[in-house]
Amino acid sequence: MRGKWAAGISPRNFVWIVKDRIAVSERPGGYARNHRRVRRQEEVIWLREQGFDRIVSLLASPHNLHAYDDLAMQWTHFPFPPHADPHEVLPEIFAHLRQGLGAGERVLVHMEELGDRVMGVLAAFLLWNGMLPTGPQAISILEQIVQKQMGPAGREIVAMVPELPPPA
Repeated sequence: MRGKWAAGISPRNFVWIVKDRIAVSERPGGYARNHRRVRRQEEVIWLREQGFDRIVSLLASPHNLHAYDDLAMQWTHFPFPPHADPHEVLPEIFAHLRQGLGAGERVLVHMEELGDRVMGVLAAFLLWNGMLPTGPQAISILEQIVQKQMGPAGREIVAMVPELPPPA
């Protein structure tokens, strides 16, 4: 590839949660009926060119994972559908993100769209990992970073942090 497309395009709603370490966006290529294979490829190329070490998919299904393989991107899939028990899924996600931070990785976390649940997961991670002292502060900071208000689904995830096993 040559020209301006060689570097790809950034995923929609891309934002750094922890500068140069953990970012969040909607699913590369878009979500639902808006998903486009060519756009997905351009966005994954952009992630690779930006030096991302891993993509963490929280989608309920394995959509997109083959596209990451096709472009030699490392990925991890933690299915987190609406009916999943966060007490079972979150400790795995958090331990993985903490390990990635410790190893100096650049990680992108995504769900279908940048909504309450993925915002809640990242706010809860910052709280669980000791990067922020309180749930309300974690929620407020995520809302400021993402420039979007977090709804009840995300706030419930943050409220669960005291019930989770502490970082090892």
